[in-house]
Amino acid sequence: MELKTSHTFAVRFSEVDSMRVVWHGSYPLYFEDAREAFGKAFGLEYMRIADNGFFAPLVELNIKYLRPLVYSKQYRVDIVFRPTEAAKIVFDYEIYDPETGLLHTTAHSVQVFMDMQYQLLWYKPDFYVEWETRHAQRNAVL
Repeated sequence: MELKTSHTFAVRFSEVDSMRVVWHGSYPLYFEDAREAFGKAFGLEYMRIADNGFFAPLVELNIKYLRPLVYSKQYRVDIVFRPTEAAKIVFDYEIYDPETGLLHTTAHSVQVFMDMQYQLLWYKPDFYVEWETRHAQRNAVL
């Protein structure tokens, strides 16, 4: 079983361009909101990472725009955690129109760990290893 959650959002006027579709630069904010929803659902909030003495900056974001998102419509972004052996947090995303079920956007992100002196970590921090272990055990039981 995978770790997955969803976040629903409405497209705001400030997020669209002159063609009345979502400007490409607005999409990272939708994915950020999805990561926050994931963190809240599974205990991996940004402040928990920081409280453990680390940052988790985004170092990669790939987006495929399949269909435009339009002003004032509601959409759902699904976020899925992808386990990896590396000292990274990896997510995949899909944005759907909940009314039609049509897939509009897919994306993939990678975050790394840095200490509070902005030094890249080549190993997973202990708190993150414990988090992964706890959720792996939970999934094994389900």
